[in-house]
Amino acid sequence: MASGTNLTANLQETRRLITVAAQSGARLVVLPENFALMGMNELHKVEVREEDGQGPIQDFLAEQARQHGIWLVGGTVPLACPDPGKIYASCLVYDDQGQRVGRYDKIHLFDVRLPDNDEHYEESDTIMSGDQVVVVETPFGVLGLAVCYDLRFPELFRGLLDRGVEIIALPAAFTAVTGRAHWEPLVRARAIENQVYMVAAAQGGYHVNGRETHGDSMVVDPWGNVLDRLPRGSGVVCGEMDPERQKVIRRSFPSIYHRRLSCDLT
Repeated sequence: MASGTNLTANLQETRRLITVAAQSGARLVVLPENFALMGMNELHKVEVREEDGQGPIQDFLAEQARQHGIWLVGGTVPLACPDPGKIYASCLVYDDQGQRVGRYDKIHLFDVRLPDNDEHYEESDTIMSGDQVVVVETPFGVLGLAVCYDLRFPELFRGLLDRGVEIIALPAAFTAVTGRAHWEPLVRARAIENQVYMVAAAQGGYHVNGRETHGDSMVVDPWGNVLDRLPRGSGVVCGEMDPERQKVIRRSFPSIYHRRLSCDLT
């Protein structure tokens, strides 16, 4: 997607794309980070934040999952946190009955100044960091959740692996600059080193607020092959998970069982 500043319009486009995915046979659908809103400023998302379990964005996700009979990973939703001036950037998972079965609050916040230009971000000004590693049992395997900047922290993905992860959903909104340099190698590396399927759904294009995101949404298999991708703009990327192939890869090339060091993520 290339979401804008109008919540209603963004949800309409999300509905259209979910319908396309479902009609193409998708049973698990992953939306990008900030799918419902890319505000004119960082405070915009705080203004539309929702209480946990209620609100138009959460109602929309539940209804879409139920209507299409799909498992739906709702990108990020701005949920209330203890600080009234901030939100949790929450990745929500709904089953095919529209019941919420998982919530992950983004752990790593994008507080950076990009090299060679004046572009900078301070997510911690408006987002409160989460502190829990989250996996969800699904009919397709154990699903792990991560968001955007999390991609740069392999210890989080090892924490997911320690919880039995087989598929990782990665909603994202990588900048154009960092995306060109690092997006594909990082997505493929996380797939290869953990021998998982990566479903990386990204914002991609120019936004009303002046920001440009990299895009290149992709599905990557446990061997690092890109099964499908969309370089820019609005659309759907599809890939088929093959659990037997994943087992063969893990059995014949057992690198995840050869680990000698471990992290302590609780």
